[in-house]
Amino acid sequence: MHIVLPGALPDPEAARALLPHLHETAPTFTGWLSRSRARLRTVDPAVSACTAFEHWQLERAGFQPDAKQNLSAGLGPLWAQGGGIAPDQPVWLAELVHMAPTQTSTAMLASDVLRITPDQSVALFESAQTLFEGTGFQLHHDGDRRWRIEAPASFALHSASPALVAATSVNDWWPQQEAARPWRRLVNEIQMLWFGHPVNASRQNQGLPPVNGLWLFGGGRAEQLRNAALPEQAPCYEALQAPFMAQDWAGWLAALAELEAQVFLPLRQQGTQPVLVLAGRNQLATLEPRTLARWTQWLPGSRNTWSKWWSYRN
Repeated sequence: MHIVLPGALPDPEAARALLPHLHETAPTFTGWLSRSRARLRTVDPAVSACTAFEHWQLERAGFQPDAKQNLSAGLGPLWAQGGGIAPDQPVWLAELVHMAPTQTSTAMLASDVLRITPDQSVALFESAQTLFEGTGFQLHHDGDRRWRIEAPASFALHSASPALVAATSVNDWWPQQEAARPWRRLVNEIQMLWFGHPVNASRQNQGLPPVNGLWLFGGGRAEQLRNAALPEQAPCYEALQAPFMAQDWAGWLAALAELEAQVFLPLRQQGTQPVLVLAGRNQLATLEPRTLARWTQWLPGSRNTWSKWWSYRN
């Protein structure tokens, strides 16, 4: 059994500050760490265009990018919810986001923190439909947070996952290719349309950021997911991710305490120690119980306690 924990690898400076609180907060979790062998990998978001956790998801699904794709292209077919998509059809997703200028660039909030209701998503979708007519792009309501886009056959775009853009800057990833010009024009029209939309007026009255843009990503095909049907499930618990991204370490410890009570402790009481997959900003750690471990390359400092590698990673 695997358990995946995005946001469970804080940067070393934060990890060192959190270390004295870990055993009291999550004794089962720290017990597992002390009884595991660990393998650490560094991934490069600048190359993959996705977060470390998304990198792990795509590798596990067996996504094989084409020569002109980055790894994040696989998020389209991996996350698409609607049916009727041919295996050889590129799958593009557009995430509902909030964008806001800063002093030096543009920041973005992805949909996971926007609290978009189904009614809001449908209302925004219906208003945007008319803008897509005659553009060569088609819009499908694939979910409340993300919509599927059918693009012209010749359309190509190197884009990054919304989570990575939210953690960095829109300016770092805004598509500048000539082929992306029709999409950029369409996004600008959507931003103007939604500026005074009743949905956003209501959200602002509630103190919520307006949904004022779409972020396009994906482009991979379902046939590129070589391990789409995995026999072994890997439950993913994302409670640590939001405080990790916000560097809210009090909130991070509170989320870890909830995981201890609701997930870790019940498994320990059943006599189960899972394989753990911990994801940070640009690192992945896989931890196997010592009796099962077969790794040949260990973390630096693996002969010492787990706290050495957890808080002093290179």
